[in-house]
Amino acid sequence: MLTNRINSIYLDAAASALKPQSVIDAQLDFLKNHYANAGRGLCARAEYADRIVIRARESAAGFIGAKPEQIIFTNGTTDGLNRIANMLPRAPACAGVTTVAVSDLDHHSARLPFQEKHKIVLCELDKDLNYKSIPKCDAVVITAMSNVLGVRQKIIMDKKRITIVDAAQLVAHEKIDVKEMNCDALVFSGHKIGADTGLGILYLKEPDKWQTDKFGGGQYMADGPVRFEAGTLPLTQIAGLPTALKECEERRAKSTDLIRYLREELEKIDRIRFISPKDSCLLTFVVEGMHALDFGALMGAHGVCLRVGNMCASWLHQRLGLDATIRISTGPWNTMEEMEQVLEIIKKIIK
Repeated sequence: MLTNRINSIYLDAAASALKPQSVIDAQLDFLKNHYANAGRGLCARAEYADRIVIRARESAAGFIGAKPEQIIFTNGTTDGLNRIANMLPRAPACAGVTTVAVSDLDHHSARLPFQEKHKIVLCELDKDLNYKSIPKCDAVVITAMSNVLGVRQKIIMDKKRITIVDAAQLVAHEKIDVKEMNCDALVFSGHKIGADTGLGILYLKEPDKWQTDKFGGGQYMADGPVRFEAGTLPLTQIAGLPTALKECEERRAKSTDLIRYLREELEKIDRIRFISPKDSCLLTFVVEGMHALDFGALMGAHGVCLRVGNMCASWLHQRLGLDATIRISTGPWNTMEEMEQVLEIIKKIIK
């Protein structure tokens, strides 16, 4: 059993956010005092579990400007996107879907599920790697914010096609309004905003027009979002979700301030070449003359946790002519003192 606390500076929020104490407390309270399965009983504990699910669904809906009946719990963004790919051929509203547009901005999880089941066409990007145009297609997957570039992308809408939005990165940094986006489906993960792993949100604008791809458990003959939720839900994670959503809304701006400071200081180092633009929510860069993996190993040896590699976004890296990059992403747990320490470590490593 691992018991030693690891002393480190955690700069990988874009991969997964650290959990606020309030979220941990909410989950522990459920596990210790209220645990029971939801939708399965009439006792006080089961009714409490039902209320937790209802509250979390309402909180998730409010977080993105949706209605509770449009919110479906999944196991994460990847699970949500795979489920959409599975449901597209089954839904009457999606009859005849054969071609899905994707882009080089996509995370692997936003492209591979559709690539396995449909004909793929590529969206055109401009010189600044923004969406320029979408080709003729039946459905399009839009990456709302690249996990490499860290800037919000404009959602190009067209009522003639189904629009699916991967918002896994965007929700941690900016307010989302699905009514304004007018998308047909949107997905994000709980773990990137401070909730626990194994929980995701799938928003469907018109859930009644979709047929589920999973069957069993309490889902049989159920109405509303429950018919998409076969089996036992990740109840412990759901218990912490409302608190995580509230914390995320309150703390979004802080991490951007730290990134801005860090970039201004790193711009003074000649060997650093930035990949992410100046208005990014994160820092992605390369160090001239040093492989990203070597940089990451040296930073790790100094107790700094950051991301190196292709960020599960290999198509974008190929477009940039790079095999790997370095990414720093901060969260509400990070401090200015830590940024100053990280700067000194970077200077020491690449001197």
